[in-house]
Amino acid sequence: MIGNNILSKAPRRTAIALAAMLGVASASASADATLDKARQKGKITIGVLANGGPFGSIDPASHELVGWNAELARELAKDLGLQAELVQVQTPTRVQFLISGKVDLLIASMELYPDRAEILGYAPTPFYRVGGTAATAKNSGIEKWEDLRGKNVCLSQGSSYAKPLSEEIGANVKGYKTASESLLALRGGNCVAAVHDTTLIYPLLRTNQEWADFHAPIKAELIPAPSVVWTRKGEADTIAAVDKVIQDWHRTGWLIETEKKLDITPAQPLLEELHHKFHSPS
Repeated sequence: MIGNNILSKAPRRTAIALAAMLGVASASASADATLDKARQKGKITIGVLANGGPFGSIDPASHELVGWNAELARELAKDLGLQAELVQVQTPTRVQFLISGKVDLLIASMELYPDRAEILGYAPTPFYRVGGTAATAKNSGIEKWEDLRGKNVCLSQGSSYAKPLSEEIGANVKGYKTASESLLALRGGNCVAAVHDTTLIYPLLRTNQEWADFHAPIKAELIPAPSVVWTRKGEADTIAAVDKVIQDWHRTGWLIETEKKLDITPAQPLLEELHHKFHSPS
C-alpha cells in the first residue's frame, strides 16, 4: 500500500547521497551568510527546475525561464528587496548546486521529505503540494499502482519516486537524466509508464496533441508532499525572511492568482487552505 505519510516513508536518492559527500559541515560554517551576501550584491541566485509545462519551461522566443517556479523565484527576490538571478537546475544535481553555493535558494519542484531535511534547510510554510502520477498508453492496461509490478517504469535520475516504485510496488525502475528523456523513452516503448510530478504529467496530457494516445489513469498520487523553498542548513535568518514572504503570498492570495494566471489545473486545494489560515481581515 502506498502511504501518504511523508515522514514515515521517505525515499533516499542518489542526489542526496552525493550532496552529503560534498560536506554539510562547510554549509553550516556559513550559516546565515546567504541573505547578508545577497544584500551586499543586491541580488539573490535561485535555482529553478524547468521540466516543461506551466511549472517550468524555457520561452522559445526570449530563452528565459518561465512558469510557476520562475514566477515564484522572481517574486521572492523582489519581496526580499533584491534582484533575481535565475539558474536552471536539473533533478540529479540541484542539491549539489545549493550546497556548493552555485545557487542561494532552490525553487525546483523539490518536495519536503525527511532525508532532504537532514542535510538542507527550508522555509517551513509550503507554497504547493505535489505527488506523483503515471503516464501510460491508453491501451496499456495499467489502472492502479500495483499494475506496475514487474514492469519497466521510466523516471528522472534522483527522483523521489524511485524507492516506493521499486521497493513497495516492485517495478523495474529505469532512470534518465531529465524528465524529457524519460517521457521520450515511454513513447519509444522502453517502459510501460513514466512517473513524474502531477504538475508535469497532467498539463502535458491535457494540452499536447502528441500525447493523445496516453493518459494518467491512476487517481491516487504517489507520496504527495508539500513543496518548499530550500536553503543551506542552519541559515535561520534566510529561512525566516523567506518564510515571511511565503506567508504573505498566502495571506494576500497571490499564489492563487498566479495559479489561475498560468492556467494550472486542477487547482491545488492547499492554496485555499493556507489562504484562509493566514488571511486576516483589514
